[in-house]
Amino acid sequence: MTQEQLNPLVLPDAQGNFGKHGGKINHPDLAEALAEIEAGFRSIIADAEFIAEMKRLQATYVGRPSPIYHARSLSARGAQIYLKREDLNHTGAHKINHCIGEVLLAKKLGKRKVIAETGAGQHGVALATAAALLGLKCEIHMGVVDIAKEHPNVSRMKILGAKLVPVSEGAGTLKEAVDSAFRAYMADFKNTMFAIGSVVGPAPYPEMVAYFQSIVGHEAREQFHNAYGGLPDEVIACVGGGSNALGLFNAFLDDNKVELVGVEPAGEGLDKPGRHAATMTLGTYGNIQGFNCYYLQNEDGTPAAVHSIASGLDYPGVGPQHCHLKDIRRARYETATDQECLNAFLTLSREEGIIPALESAHALAYALRRAQELPADKRLLVNLSGRGDKDIDFVLEKIKGLY
Repeated sequence: MTQEQLNPLVLPDAQGNFGKHGGKINHPDLAEALAEIEAGFRSIIADAEFIAEMKRLQATYVGRPSPIYHARSLSARGAQIYLKREDLNHTGAHKINHCIGEVLLAKKLGKRKVIAETGAGQHGVALATAAALLGLKCEIHMGVVDIAKEHPNVSRMKILGAKLVPVSEGAGTLKEAVDSAFRAYMADFKNTMFAIGSVVGPAPYPEMVAYFQSIVGHEAREQFHNAYGGLPDEVIACVGGGSNALGLFNAFLDDNKVELVGVEPAGEGLDKPGRHAATMTLGTYGNIQGFNCYYLQNEDGTPAAVHSIASGLDYPGVGPQHCHLKDIRRARYETATDQECLNAFLTLSREEGIIPALESAHALAYALRRAQELPADKRLLVNLSGRGDKDIDFVLEKIKGLY
């Protein structure tokens, strides 16, 4: 594993910018803390011992490589649908990929605790897991709305020994959890490392999380070529902050015949402000939580209210690399509604025996729609970024009396 795992298109300049997006934070104390993290990150990715330990844990603890599965029943609709099974990782999602790296870094920096936000709870569970494995304390901030929706993950975090901090201010969802976690971090950054759960935030987080997630795309590209010959026609992933999508996209960026498609939540409809989280579709440029990106904003520039049936996608901003990929037209961004997501969730469960996370079901919803538009020899590769154990009770309540 080397820094060359990240394609130059998604590497920042010296100021942490990807085109006009991203950037470094100008808060004096926080800038000093993030400079320490960046220096540590640069050091570990050039350290053979660190790389060897990462590879050992990826293989023996996380369970990598995750397989690619040809979903034959789904493929009867038209184009062939393949799934990159990140749901089979330990903890049930792609989040463990960067959490292992972040906690190893925190330990190298001499920190005693890692702190983070979580939406659907997958990042929180993965960070709590990595902290338990490597002997650090863990503190997770989570919105009260998401705590109610994602009770199984809340229980997992507590069992793993993490301190859970409920956040009730504002909408009580992911953005507020990020704000709360950052405040706690700033109060004790000498002993603590903030471990962001996606490719968002000020430098070096977008690059760092993308680096640890790039293993997904590198595995997938090699696996697909070896098993099926050639490459997929489209590579598809859900986008909230964008870590699973960027992890998959990275290895295909130079393959210009491969379309890269991010799928974000249309919620209850793009025509309903506050009831979707379609950042790339309807967002405008500005600064949110210390970095520049497209985000959904009110007239005064404050972040607008957002909604998604998937807690991990209800964030008003998006990673700066995705904004840059949109600007240069290397990736395109589609949407799926709550209802399309629910339908895809049930379709995969009942036709392939795989229960997906609601986040991942957005990508699948687009793939099911797209497959009907294409001939049977076209191939769609979907990143199944997480499993749906956490969503089962919520989904059963949503569909009560309908199925």
